[in-house]
Amino acid sequence: MQDFILHWGEMGAKWGTNRSVAQIHALLHLSDKPLPAEEIAETLGIARSNVSTGLKELQSWKLVSVERKLGDRRDHFTSIRDMFDLALVVIEGRRQREFAPTLEALERVMEEAQEDGTPKANVDRIDETLKTMRLFDRWYRDVARLPKSVHLGALKLGASITRVLPGGKKT
Repeated sequence: MQDFILHWGEMGAKWGTNRSVAQIHALLHLSDKPLPAEEIAETLGIARSNVSTGLKELQSWKLVSVERKLGDRRDHFTSIRDMFDLALVVIEGRRQREFAPTLEALERVMEEAQEDGTPKANVDRIDETLKTMRLFDRWYRDVARLPKSVHLGALKLGASITRVLPGGKKT
């Protein structure tokens, strides 16, 4: 458990969050029950204020939710239990925070470039980038609407789909 939490913390920096936030998430992901902030702080050996800040960040990502227990005034926190659902929330969160704003910025840049005398070669390159990003975004939004059972079936099918696609390997 300790190795998992430490590694998840290290990965957090690569994912764009800090170590403490990632470790809080790792602990909640592994925990078989919702945990109060005090227990999280004690288990991880980090300040209670850092835990509060980290929990707010995780809640904003929709990775952690709050539960209440009868007779206990404290909030108890839990991570998304289903790993597939967790992956979908992370992917959608990253789309909203990273991909969609970039797509919007490219659309503005493209408008400006067509009107401000930007060289045609640059306009063409911006246009190609924008079209490709729109294509990926449409694909993602279409696939995201499919039921979980279809997602899982496609994932289980895996790379073997290349056998039936044009240009794919025949084994």
